[in-house]
Amino acid sequence: MAAAAVYAAAVFLCGFVLGTLRVLVIAPRVGDTVGVVLETPVILTFSWMVCRRCIARFNVAPGMRHRVMMGLVAFVLLQGAEFCLGTVLFGRAPADYVAAFAAAPGAIGLAAQVGFALLPVLVGRRADGPPPGQAG
Repeated sequence: MAAAAVYAAAVFLCGFVLGTLRVLVIAPRVGDTVGVVLETPVILTFSWMVCRRCIARFNVAPGMRHRVMMGLVAFVLLQGAEFCLGTVLFGRAPADYVAAFAAAPGAIGLAAQVGFALLPVLVGRRADGPPPGQAG
């Protein structure tokens, strides 16, 4: 749980900074969709690095169940943080938050968040090596 919380918090903070830059600097020049497309590889690369460090730091077990749980909890925490930020801080209606996923920028962002949730499993598979009985 601690690994998931730190993972989600670090990526949320990075996403907040990158999102602010995207909205204020990049999107006015190239549009919302291109802005999100440019931001996505940066946030996923950062997510990969943070995920690896959290797995090592918190000694997350290599089993699939542990890694899936880390990704799932981190995803729920990230979604919760974004929902609260949008509704409480920015006064966005909950229905608008959900509806935004139907537009291209929101769908790309959601796909990136699903990738974020899968990273603990992918990082684990690479770090743990091939399954027993298979050559590396």
